[in-house]
Amino acid sequence: MRHQTKKHQLGKAQDQRKALLRSLATELFLHGEITTTLARAKALKPYAEKIITLAKKGDLHSIRQAARYIYNKETGEYIDVKTGEIFEAPQKDKKLSSQTVLRKLFVVIGKQYSDRKGGYTRIYHLPPRRGDASEMALIQLV
Repeated sequence: MRHQTKKHQLGKAQDQRKALLRSLATELFLHGEITTTLARAKALKPYAEKIITLAKKGDLHSIRQAARYIYNKETGEYIDVKTGEIFEAPQKDKKLSSQTVLRKLFVVIGKQYSDRKGGYTRIYHLPPRRGDASEMALIQLV
């Protein structure tokens, strides 16, 4: 029997579902909020909160584990890894790295939620989509 093994299957095969959640989580951490269907938002919530919990730990093993769950794409900005400051262009007097989603997750988001015990995301219900009347939702970082 399959007791207590409920997963949001989203009507997709396992590889497609993993890729979908991975891309949704990457965009959530990149932008701070995304608009998607209610079913996808509900599936993304525990997925994203698990990754933020890894970011709060901040050690090398957590970085490698989190890299399995998100795409590490560049944001086009630069970040000072020591202070967490974000710059649009490289500065002459500071040593900056190009900002990626993984760096932003561990330097900015991980420190932001360091004193919070859980509940890092929030889901708002939106009006239905015009084309197919699908239930829409806004999921955002708290």
